[in-house]
This record gives sequence, C-alpha cells and structure tokens, in this order.
Amino acid sequence: MAVVPASLSGQDVGSFAYLTIKDRIPQILTKVIDTLHRHKSEFFEKHGEEGVEAEKKAISLLSKLRNELQTDKPFIPLVEKFVDTDIWNHYLEYQQSLLNESDGKSRWFYSPWLLVECYMYRRIHEAIIQSPPIDYFDVFKESKEQNFYESQESIIALCTHLQQLIRTIEDLDENQLKDEFFKLLQISLWGNKCDLSFSGGESSSQNTNVLNSLEDLKPFILLNDMEHLWSLLSNCKKTREKASATRVYIVLDNSGFELVTDLILGDFLLSSELATEVHFYGKTIPWFVSDTTIHDFNWLIEQVKHSNHKWMSKCGADWEEYIKMGKWVYHNHIFWTLPHEYCAMPQVAPDLYAELQKAHLILFKGDLNYRKLTGDRKWEFSVPFHQALNGFHPAPLCTIRTLKAEIQVGLQPGQGEQLLASEPSWWTTGKYGIFQYDGPL
Repeated sequence: MAVVPASLSGQDVGSFAYLTIKDRIPQILTKVIDTLHRHKSEFFEKHGEEGVEAEKKAISLLSKLRNELQTDKPFIPLVEKFVDTDIWNHYLEYQQSLLNESDGKSRWFYSPWLLVECYMYRRIHEAIIQSPPIDYFDVFKESKEQNFYESQESIIALCTHLQQLIRTIEDLDENQLKDEFFKLLQISLWGNKCDLSFSGGESSSQNTNVLNSLEDLKPFILLNDMEHLWSLLSNCKKTREKASATRVYIVLDNSGFELVTDLILGDFLLSSELATEVHFYGKTIPWFVSDTTIHDFNWLIEQVKHSNHKWMSKCGADWEEYIKMGKWVYHNHIFWTLPHEYCAMPQVAPDLYAELQKAHLILFKGDLNYRKLTGDRKWEFSVPFHQALNGFHPAPLCTIRTLKAEIQVGLQPGQGEQLLASEPSWWTTGKYGIFQYDGPL
C-alpha cells in the first residue's frame, strides 16, 4: 500500500484542528453540561431523587472530561459496557502503540484530530449511559429540533417546489429532468452548511430560500461531478429490467434542515425513477451535535407530516408511505460512530462493507464522512480522490460537502494554493462546496 501522509492533529498550533480542540470542543462540552442542568426539574418529575442524582453524576463525569481535555491528559479507556466498547479500547491501544511519546500515552493535542473528536463524543455518550435512569437522554435533541423549527419557511418552499415538480414530472424531457436533479443535488449540498458541531452548538438554521440562491452559489462549487451522477443513474434507468432494482445509498450528516434536503432528494430519485430504492444510513448514538439518529429521522418525518401547510404535510405522508413500502430504508450501524477511517471498514465491519457493495451509487454527506473517507490526513491538494480513498471502493460513490475542515484533495494543480493565498480560511468556513465522484466514468 502506498505511503499515506500524517494525520491532521492539534499539534499544529493555529491550525483548524488545534482551534477546534482548544476552543470549540470545550464550548460544546459546556453547552452539554448546561443542557443537563436545565433539565434537572424534568428528571426530578420523571424519576424523583434518583433522576437528580443521575443528572449530578453525568455532570460530574462531563466536567472531569472537560478538565482532561483542557489539561491535555492522556486518553483513558471506556469503562461502561456497550456494543462498541471493546472495539474502541482496542483502537485506543493501537493508537498508543503508534506514538513516540516518552510515556506512550495518547493525548488530546497530540493524537489524530479525527480520533480526538470521535473520542470526545463517545465519552459524552458514556457519561450519559453511566447515569441511569437518564441514560436515554439525547443531550443534543433540543438544538436539532430548534434547527428544524427555525428553518420552517425554507422547508415549506422546498416541499412546495418538490410537490409541484412531481405533479409535472412525467411531462419533463431528459434535459429538464437532469436540470431538476442538479437543482436538488445543489440544495442538498448547501443544506450541509447547517452543522451544529461547526457552530459550537449555536443555532445554524436555514432562514433564506436556498432555491433562489443556487445561481449565486454556483461559483463556490470547486469540484462538480454532478454529470457523472446523472450519467450513472440515467443509464441504470434506461437499462433496468422490469423486476430489478436501482439502489442509491445516502450516508447522512446533519438532522434538521439538511435532513429535509436529503429526503427531498430521496423523494425525487424515486419519483423520477432514477432509483427504485433509497437507503439512508444514520448514527446509532447522538454524535457531533447535529448528526441524524433513527429518532431524529422518524421525528422529522412525523413533524413534516403533521404540518398545517398542505405541501409540507403531503411530503411527510409520502415519506411515511415510502418507508412502509420498503422503498426507503433506514439503517443503523455502529461503525459510523467508531474512530476508524473508511478504508478499515472491510476488516472492522465486513457486514457493512458487503451491504454497501449492493449500491449502484453511494452519496456521502458532509465533512466527517469526507474526513473518514480520506483518513483526515495532510494530503496535497492535487492528490487524486481515488488515491486518498486508500482502497475504499465498495461501489461508485460521491461526496457532497461544504468545506469545514483543512482537508481537500482532487483539485487542479495550484488551485488550493491559490485559494489559500487569497483567502487563508477558504476551506474551513463552509463557503465552498464539492461534488466529488469516484467510480467508473
């Protein structure tokens, strides 16, 4: 296997990884502690004194975690038995074996940034599951729901657009259908700006109608492989036998507004017959503040269905029907909340890799997926995407992401350097987006 570059880490003072570990992660932990404080009376009402004691215990564990981070203490193994505890602890041991530190301990500012962030969210989950009877509590639920409620106008505009499109879809010629597909792909891309872990848990809702901004945003798409997606799926549609399936898998990122944009894209894929099944992959535990869990997925569809806006509620009713009919399928897998890069999937989660191989196309949403696809390493800007995937090729895939981390491959020679010279934070603000494809052309 080719030599891969070093991992991004907090060792690089002033880097985005360093500032995330120094400032953003403690800010998120403080918000989590505050959320638990604010729910104290609810815990008392539900569970009496036991609930209050559990809240105190969770806060104490999280305060200890924050202190470990801020004083750059060594990582400690997970202790609470959970489905992934052993895998996590083996991985922590493995990371320690790679270190040249004199004490051989993984630390917050010296370990790979990807591991540091994943470990922090896994430790938050551990603090909650160590604190029954409040071990069911999603510390990020409120902010995810707030993002959905604050984006209502944009959601109504998108649902209205989709329903009007579906009513005339059979009258569209191939070019018109392609234009609509590209439009909904771009909406899904810019929906990825709504990331609560990026904003430190502060509100990041969508207040403007993104449909009206697509033309203005086009110059900010640095890599645009949408043509490959169209060519692949329209070809599947043309050559599909009557009883056979075309499966598109969407590996989800954020709940709230972004999830709505992904579901609208999923609806269009079925309505246009570009796909016969859409499979959604979410997280098994609350993750990176706003990542989608099965609860978020079901809750959001329920909210859309019960909207008093007719096109919005029609979308919700259709989506519920797709799930009942098996045309939409939601999957959980613990691998998505492990710290491993995706090239390790065939070894760590061979069942998931085998599942992904059944897809005709996999869409990976957002930054964390991109970081795991490319190993979150210090790649040169012009390194081919296929190379950075390091052997991870289960099926044709495309990453759809607004840039919020210091990693990007597959650019033209000099393009990244030019952007860096004119706009030093170009790759960490969410201003630019990509559709980056790997698969047969």
